[in-house]
Amino acid sequence: MDEQVNGALIDLRDVVKTYKTGAGSLTVLKEVTLKVYPSEFISIVGPSGSGKSTLLNMITGIDKPTLGQVFVGGEAIHRLSEDKLARWRGRHIGVVFQFFQLLPTLTVLENVMLPMDFCHLYHGRERERRAMRLLEQVGIAAQAHKLPSALSGGEQQRAAIARALANDPPLIVADEPTGNLDTATATEVFALFEALVADGKTMVVVTHDKGLASRMLRTIEIRDGRISVDVSNGHAWAGY
Repeated sequence: MDEQVNGALIDLRDVVKTYKTGAGSLTVLKEVTLKVYPSEFISIVGPSGSGKSTLLNMITGIDKPTLGQVFVGGEAIHRLSEDKLARWRGRHIGVVFQFFQLLPTLTVLENVMLPMDFCHLYHGRERERRAMRLLEQVGIAAQAHKLPSALSGGEQQRAAIARALANDPPLIVADEPTGNLDTATATEVFALFEALVADGKTMVVVTHDKGLASRMLRTIEIRDGRISVDVSNGHAWAGY
């Protein structure tokens, strides 16, 4: 592993992402530099098409930069092969999606156990016990043996959060995790996120919900592929 600089958990250095399209090249991220530190609770906001989800894909290694470097937990993930990256991601990052992405033919309990199986972490009955503890933590242990389709949207998102925690990753990233939920349920999910940060997790959340974004400890705004504003503790500064 590369040494972490200044203790940053996430360290993006001059990241550029360009896609080839039928109309030519499209640069979605333009020399983005960003540091995120352990136990930070960060929202990423900006207009549609500004590069928010692409930035999240850089952090998770779902996509790789055209130029620049991406370090997470000291690992140079832009250099990893796809196979190594998938294994690394499974151990170090939990991902929460807007539409839950639970496997419909597996029970809620089996969905939570799946990342443990993929990364060969925990064994036998220990996996089931851990999955049940996580479902208790998010308040849906009673739904463990049901299929996702039998759960409400809020319960499915809680199950997805439990799955993201399966391998005890230090970093949780979420792409519009409350976008498909009503206001009351979104507030409950946000409270779960706050509890995770209080327990030492680092959270990076892409959201369109300005109310939720304002409750996070730091807000990063992306416009036209660049970080235009970084707000922390009431102070803002423009550009990078």
